[in-house]
Amino acid sequence: MTAETAGRAPTSQTRIVALITLAMFINYIDRGNLALAGPKLQEELGLSATQFGLLGSAFYYSYVLGMIPVGWLAERFGAQKVLFVGAAIWAVATLLTGFASGFIVILVLRVLLGFGESASFPCSSKILAQVVPRERLGVANGFMSFGYLFGPAIGIALGGVLLENYGWRPIFYVFGVMSLLWLRPWSRVAVAPLPAATPDASIEPSFGQILRQRGLWGAALGLFSANYGFYFVIFWLPTYLVKERGITIYDMALMGFAAYALNALSALSMGWLTDRWIARGHGADLIYKGAMAALHIGGIGCMFGMAYLDMFGLTVALFVFNVLLGVASPGYYAVAQIIAGPQATGRWVGVQNAIGNTAGFIALPLTGLLIDRTGDYAAAFTVAAAVFAAGFICWIWVLPRIAPAKWAEQA
Repeated sequence: MTAETAGRAPTSQTRIVALITLAMFINYIDRGNLALAGPKLQEELGLSATQFGLLGSAFYYSYVLGMIPVGWLAERFGAQKVLFVGAAIWAVATLLTGFASGFIVILVLRVLLGFGESASFPCSSKILAQVVPRERLGVANGFMSFGYLFGPAIGIALGGVLLENYGWRPIFYVFGVMSLLWLRPWSRVAVAPLPAATPDASIEPSFGQILRQRGLWGAALGLFSANYGFYFVIFWLPTYLVKERGITIYDMALMGFAAYALNALSALSMGWLTDRWIARGHGADLIYKGAMAALHIGGIGCMFGMAYLDMFGLTVALFVFNVLLGVASPGYYAVAQIIAGPQATGRWVGVQNAIGNTAGFIALPLTGLLIDRTGDYAAAFTVAAAVFAAGFICWIWVLPRIAPAKWAEQA
């Protein structure tokens, strides 16, 4: 604790988890705005599917490049301060997109948005590892997952109303201002000491030790597969439903809201259940790996269901897919927090998310290219199903037993 913060009381654990949940909620609205605006934005600016896919993927190039440096900065200067700076950047980028007039301007702002949002998961995971006891990480990550999964639900519902009545630009004005407002309460957290759940470990692993962990690579590649399907659906679903399936923007927004709300509620419920099951003696391996297996095996069927079934079947497949996504979500970062511990979670999640989010700049333009080449979405859904099959192997066999790393012995 520095002299500057010595006189300040630590911020409560509950307040920190609540603000992180709210940050993730806003974060995922902001990154999903472009997808929602897609049907009218493409028409107004005359963009092809390939160009629109490139706009979506531009976010992920800077998002991925920023992950590893942000993980280091979070452990060097304090995760709460780095998260404040990142949120300020993404708020400004979102707001300015509403004033953009062409492809290049939006491309630049999406890159800026990615840099800002790269702070979200490394910093949030580092903070949770510091302030939340291990036996409560399930529910803490469940709340964080609820935030970033419920964001698209509200984004598509409220944004759909704005899009239908006022066009695509007000979507960015409204949510950009919302991001700026979050900075006020977080500024108090950024200057206060964190309430440590456990004493700091005496051994801080080197970056080389972290990179040699088999668990890092299993979790990173597994996250890639989960993100591929998630980003593919969340970005292309509005345009797919309106242009390919011929439903109205209002019905698209209603369907998306219901699916994403199920996703978020499933994550919150799974976080609560995880802590209860672990308290009763069930192993983290069984719970977290079981959730990942359910997502990846079920995800294969859901991709084909959304591609080939009628509207009723598509709706069922979409809802089941979002429930499975929610069930798996608390495990993405709880696994890192358990294995890496508070002394290494920032750097671990920086690497894990950097690899996992390369899915964004592969899935989105590849989907646009497949649509332009084939004239429909079937090939894109098939590729997503194949990626889920590969991810199942990574989570179940590449990821070792989920237990705290023995950094001192490895040193």
